[in-house]
Amino acid sequence: MNLACLDLEGVLVPEIWIRVAESTGIDGLRLTTRDIADYDELMRHRLGLLDAHGIRLSRITEVIAAMGPMPGAPEFLNWLRTRFQVVILSDTFYEFAMPLMAQLGYPTLLCHRLQVGDGRITGYTLRQPDSKRAAVRAFHHLNYRVVATGDSYNDTAMLAEADAGILFRPPANVVAEFPQFAVVTDYDGLRDAFSTALA
Repeated sequence: MNLACLDLEGVLVPEIWIRVAESTGIDGLRLTTRDIADYDELMRHRLGLLDAHGIRLSRITEVIAAMGPMPGAPEFLNWLRTRFQVVILSDTFYEFAMPLMAQLGYPTLLCHRLQVGDGRITGYTLRQPDSKRAAVRAFHHLNYRVVATGDSYNDTAMLAEADAGILFRPPANVVAEFPQFAVVTDYDGLRDAFSTALA
């Protein structure tokens, strides 16, 4: 049985934190896992900025509610579902992602949780350390053949653990550091890459 593991942000939907940065005018929130490989370092940076500027969870969810999938993403996901079991493996948070999941037909999502107090984001809880790689490893133990795609540093462990790994619209620095992965820049190319992985 074949299983597709997809990152969410940068593959199916825009980067949430960049949209929040644009809405709030806080440029420091533009940094993503494309820029900082250490996820804890990145999240501490983000939470510090939110606290310093008094940004509450409700403000962020308003921004996310106005977002939608990237053009072509729902059609690609529907195509993929006819050929693979599909799981979204993301470093986002359930509190952020559920409105976007509704627009994608509620695929299975494995991600993290926020810690919230008095409407402010005070911290976060990882589902487990190195969660994307751990998920692919667990799927292998269940005798699934896994094809994975992502765009950032935090996806490379998942791609390496999978039977086939595909970078989708990655930045040049990720391509340079991980030349072993196929690179595609549009959904037609991603369809071809998944079809090839099935052969």
